Amino acid sequence: MKKIYYSYNQLIEDLKQLIKNIDREFDTIIPIARGGLTIAHLLGEYYDIREVYAINTIGYNDTQKLDSVEVFNIPNLKNTKSALIVDDIVDSGDTLIAVLDILQKRYPDIQFYSASIFYKKSAKIAPTWYSKETNEWIDFFWSEDLKDKK
Repeated sequence: MKKIYYSYNQLIEDLKQLIKNIDREFDTIIPIARGGLTIAHLLGEYYDIREVYAINTIGYNDTQKLDSVEVFNIPNLKNTKSALIVDDIVDSGDTLIAVLDILQKRYPDIQFYSASIFYKKSAKIAPTWYSKETNEWIDFFWSEDLKDKK
């Protein structure tokens, strides 16, 4: 499998594009941990939103896709009117589908949107907004830069 390194500078440029694409307001940001955390932090700063609540999922073991997606650490969104769910990539779409399913059932009156840096057209669902399409495996700087290179 071909892997592509994705740097901080690339993220900043792609977030600027993502921000241009987003055409609706939201009052809460929900990153899918861990891939969405860096993105949510930066978007929270940009939009001056302090309501940033992570949700956790496990759908991969390293690069191996698991049979199902486990979703946990569901935030309390009682004061939310609309929320942006963010992740680094919508790959198969299974994670975004699982997160949306749980959140929409628990909070049927909230409008949920989604955003990612990368989107694969083969995914079962597309995010509301994204910056780039890809078919490659992306090695994000937040996963790679602290590793010892031998």
